[in-house]
Amino acid sequence: MTIKGLLLGSVAAFATFSGAQAADAIVAAEPESVEYVRVCDAYGTGYFYIPGTETCLKINGYIRFQVGAGPNRSETTGNGSTVTNNSDWDAYTRGQVQLTAKSDTEYGPLTGVIVFQANADNASSQVTALDSAYIDIAGLRAGLFYSWWDDSLSGETDEITSAVTLHNSVRYQYETTGFYAGLSVDELEDGVYQTGERSNNVGVAFGIGGKSGIFSYQVIGGFDTDNSDGAIRAIGNVKVGPGTLGLAALYSSGPNSYYSKAEWALSAQYAIEATEKLKITPAVQYFGKYYGTGKTGAPSSFDGLGDAWKVGVTVDYQIVDNLYAKATVNYFDPDRGADVTTGFFRLQRAF
Repeated sequence: MTIKGLLLGSVAAFATFSGAQAADAIVAAEPESVEYVRVCDAYGTGYFYIPGTETCLKINGYIRFQVGAGPNRSETTGNGSTVTNNSDWDAYTRGQVQLTAKSDTEYGPLTGVIVFQANADNASSQVTALDSAYIDIAGLRAGLFYSWWDDSLSGETDEITSAVTLHNSVRYQYETTGFYAGLSVDELEDGVYQTGERSNNVGVAFGIGGKSGIFSYQVIGGFDTDNSDGAIRAIGNVKVGPGTLGLAALYSSGPNSYYSKAEWALSAQYAIEATEKLKITPAVQYFGKYYGTGKTGAPSSFDGLGDAWKVGVTVDYQIVDNLYAKATVNYFDPDRGADVTTGFFRLQRAF
C-alpha cells in the first residue's frame, strides 16, 4: 500500500468514527445570568438599586450607648417615653435603622422613609418603636415624622423643643437653595393638655428657615386648637471666630403641645471648633414663668409661676470615622424648686 493510500484510508476511518459519535456529544448548559446590585448615585452616597426595579434604597442608622447621672435619673427612650429609676445614674442602649427609598416621577423624586428604633434600659425592659414612617413627593409629606419643633441648638443645654415632637402629620414645604417655608397640620394626641382638655387635639404649625453665607436661621410657630394656645420660636446661628454663636428666643401664650415649659425663654451658646474632631459648647438659658414638663393637668396660664435658669457645657469628640463621643453637664436652678445638676456620657457608632 502506498503512503497516499494509507493517509486517505486513515482520514476516512476517522470521519466515520466522528460521525458515529456526533449524536452522543455533550453540550454544556448556558450559565444562568447573575444580576448584580447596581450603585445609584442620583440621590447621593449609599443608595443602590433594588434588583429588578428602578427604585433606589439606602440603609443607615446608629448604635448608641449612654450613661446618665442625676437625682432619680430618667432617660428618654424614644417616642417621648421615659424610664425613671430610683438611683442617681442609669445606662441604656439604643439601636436605630433607617430605610430610605427614592424613585423618579413626573412630579420629582418619590421618597419613602421607615425608621425603626429599639431602646433597652436593661435586659428585661426594652421598647421597640416605629420612630418614623412617611411619604414625601413634590414638597408634600404625610405620615409619622418629627416636626420643626424637634430642631434646637447644637448643644445639650437648651430646652426649646416641644414635650413631644413626633406626630402623625400632613405637611407641605417649599424649598429652594438656602430657603424653605412650610405649613403642617398635626395630630397632637399625646401632647400637653390643660385641665379639662382631652386627647386628639389638632395643631397647625408653620416653619420658615434658610442659610446665607455664615448665617442660618429658623422661625417656627404652632397653635394648639384644643388648648387654644400657641407658641412661636426663632433660632439664629452665625460663624464667629473659631466657632458658631447660636441664639434662640421663644414665647408661649399658655401651656400647649408646641411649648409648655415656660411663658418665654432666651438661650445662647457658643460652639467652639477646638480641632477638626473636638467641639466644646458652653450654653445658658433663662426661663420666664417656668412650668416644667408635665403633660396632663397643665394650668391654663403661666401666671404666678417663678423664673428659672440653666447653664451647662457639652463636649463632642470624633474618635474615628463613624464613632463619636459626647459628654454634657448642666446645672438648673428654678425659683420654685430645688436646684439640680445632671449630665450624661454617650458613645455612638453611625453606619
